[in-house]
Amino acid sequence: MSTPQHEIHLDIAIIGGGVAGLWLANRAKLAGFSIALFESKALGSDQTLASQGMIHGGMKYTLAGTLTGASEAIAEMPGHWRACLCGEGDVDLRHTRILSDHFFMWSGDDLGSKITSFFASKITRGRVDAVHPDRRPPLLRHKDFSGSLYRLEDLVIDTPSLVTNLANNIEGCCYQIDWQKAQLQRDNANKVTVKITGDQGDVVIHAQRFIFTAGKGNAQLLAELGLDQPAMQLRPLQQVMLKHHYPFDFYGHCLGRETTPRLTISSHRLPDGGHVWYLGGSLAEQGASMEAEALIARARAELAELIPWVNLDDAEWACLPIDRAEPLQPGFVRPDNAFVAPATGASNLLVGWPTKLTLAPNLANQALALLASGNIAPIHPQTSLLTWLPLASLAKTPWEQAFPPALSAEEALALRFREPDDEQP
Repeated sequence: MSTPQHEIHLDIAIIGGGVAGLWLANRAKLAGFSIALFESKALGSDQTLASQGMIHGGMKYTLAGTLTGASEAIAEMPGHWRACLCGEGDVDLRHTRILSDHFFMWSGDDLGSKITSFFASKITRGRVDAVHPDRRPPLLRHKDFSGSLYRLEDLVIDTPSLVTNLANNIEGCCYQIDWQKAQLQRDNANKVTVKITGDQGDVVIHAQRFIFTAGKGNAQLLAELGLDQPAMQLRPLQQVMLKHHYPFDFYGHCLGRETTPRLTISSHRLPDGGHVWYLGGSLAEQGASMEAEALIARARAELAELIPWVNLDDAEWACLPIDRAEPLQPGFVRPDNAFVAPATGASNLLVGWPTKLTLAPNLANQALALLASGNIAPIHPQTSLLTWLPLASLAKTPWEQAFPPALSAEEALALRFREPDDEQP
């Protein structure tokens, strides 16, 4: 006997469970749409949890001494995120942990006169402030530090708590999908559906709009439908992680001779309390094609030159290659903004890339505007898919995977509070 086939109709079906898909799902749910989000790995995997958590206003793009399209496109993002973190924005992020409410920008030597004057100008007022020597962070509070130090309005959030917060806001709507048992389809009217084969029979999911927010995976999803537009470009990076014993955290960009930061440092904690520095900037861009051993040697040399008073002889090191996915741009330039557009050849499909963590709200705004322009309104009731799919889990951070604990948190706690008569003879 053939198994029954079920039909489920949703307003919005989102494929890709990173920050872009989760933020958009939150906005769509609040707007009254019935939604489902599908993730093939784990929520936040790849780009989202591999980010440094910076919510920046674009000042790191002004190192040529002028405002740029990229800097102005995201100038309002820190304020937008701060409102959400206070529960006053378009998405409730009150359960997202803030790692730092500012970011530093420093130079190994004195800054050039052009950029010094620019940072002191009225146009950057409130976005960049010079730091007095007695207000330096612990890492740079050393007699051998010289150069200039600025404080940016940028904030840093804990990405695992962000992903958890966004997923909990739409509890029961984030599903784990196995593409070995599911298939994207396109009918004669060029409408996309997803067919899932399960023990309880097959189910075909229809939606007024499917939206791909799978980052690098968008290209493969489009290819499965025989489509290739919108096109994607990849910007390869290789971040460096080091586990160390220093008790202080630091979040900052070190300026070099280029128009992008020479080095970016963010601080993160392991479940066992260990401290990790996560290194990006030009180091990660220029090290994209390097062997891990060579890149670690270069990172060691950079830190030895920039903060020679910090002894990292006992640090543990690891590298993380990342392909940052973006919409294809002429000349492979960096996109200034988030991107969402209809797929060519499918009547009910949108494809988007946030391009940066900080621009996830902008992607959602664009997507909702496209829904409105297409006269897409809530018409289907919210439906559970738990008969066919399990709920999606949260991914581990790159530093958790790079530096796994020798003991689990439970084992460490048990050892800490072991009674004397628990000792084995």
